[in-house]
Amino acid sequence: MALSKPAFYSTLGLLALVAAGGAWSLSADEGAGATQTTDDAHVEADISTVAPKIAGRVAKVLVDEGTYVKAGQAIATIEDEDQQAALAAAQADLAGAKAAAVAARAGLARQGSVIAQAAAAVQADQSGIALAGANAQRYRALAGDGSASRQEQQQAADALAQAQAAHSRDSAGESATRQQSAILAANVAAADAAIARAQAAVDSAKLNLRYTSILAPVDGVVGHKTVNVGNYVQPGTPLLTVVPLQAVYVMAHYRETQLRRIRAGQSVNLSFDLMPGVTLKGHVLSLSPASGVALAGMGPENASGNFTKITQRLPVKITIDPDQKAAAGLRLGMSATARVETAG
Repeated sequence: MALSKPAFYSTLGLLALVAAGGAWSLSADEGAGATQTTDDAHVEADISTVAPKIAGRVAKVLVDEGTYVKAGQAIATIEDEDQQAALAAAQADLAGAKAAAVAARAGLARQGSVIAQAAAAVQADQSGIALAGANAQRYRALAGDGSASRQEQQQAADALAQAQAAHSRDSAGESATRQQSAILAANVAAADAAIARAQAAVDSAKLNLRYTSILAPVDGVVGHKTVNVGNYVQPGTPLLTVVPLQAVYVMAHYRETQLRRIRAGQSVNLSFDLMPGVTLKGHVLSLSPASGVALAGMGPENASGNFTKITQRLPVKITIDPDQKAAAGLRLGMSATARVETAG
């Protein structure tokens, strides 16, 4: 059935408008617009995953899904009997190390008296040598003129030899006693090191005891709770997440052709599928340094090696301005539409 002339010309005009619009869209500078809009945007937040630092059986779970927690608030506890016992053992070891250090210092302090005693013995030996030497010389003279017997002369000489031997012995003892001081000083240093090591063990045991109480790292709302009373957990086991809903933001993925005039600090109007008719104000915080493809482990290469140009998208982080009541209704993953005001 043939078209009437009016219908024919109307259809022809419509096709011309479509062709003109397509040609304009291909040639227009998309990045020059005063407003840049994308609906490839979602609500996000810096989620904190809570995990224990020690192994143990969960004794209590103090929160549930949706519970609001403050930073430092206890959210679960681990049975602490093992940690209490470890702390008691570490404190006993510390007490023993301190006692050993006291004994080592006492030994070092006593060593001064021992050295003085050894030195006095050497001085006494020197006096004995002098006396024995004088007696030996006198008896030699007396034996020469017959006033003393040969036996008396030999006894005097033997007394001198004994005095000299005693001097050698006591001199060696004094030297050994002085060298012992260095050993005792080293024992004191070793005892101090043992105290430091035992104190570190006590501190570590106290930390482990404190770790039996699992605390919220930030203010936020509990989500994705997987822990229950009686579970045996290992260090690093994810127990739940804390979502800081008071600090959510929007990640908007703009085409690279839209980014020419987008700058940090520009005003943004945000609307959300869950809240029709509500517009929140925000500001551009930063532009990502790379597209998702650039950060991917494998690039979008095809088997033939032929190049196909695809316009990439780069994330733009948008913060939400404070003091907006409607922002309390935002939740992670919500879809959003972001309109950046790039004019000026």
